Amino acid sequence: MCIRATQSILFHQIQTSKNKRRSKRSKLQVLRLTRRRCEEKLGKDIELKNLQLYLKNQTIIKENDKLREKANILHQENIALMTEFQKKFPHLNQRK
Repeated sequence: MCIRATQSILFHQIQTSKNKRRSKRSKLQVLRLTRRRCEEKLGKDIELKNLQLYLKNQTIIKENDKLREKANILHQENIALMTEFQKKFPHLNQRK
């Protein structure tokens, strides 16, 4: 009877250790899948954020070009006004 009880306990320990190995393996697989999904989601989030930043950057570049053109036009107008001013008041242009 002791032999049977001992065999039963050993069998139970072997089965339990097998189950532990399987559960660890399963947990690792689940963790790997979870990590992979998180990385994929993070990658998609980064791609989306990158696209948004790219579009915002393009908008800023276009706006910068428009402002540069306006500044160039204002500079040319300033030069034209200064030359007219110097023609009307040549005595103010002379340096002492």
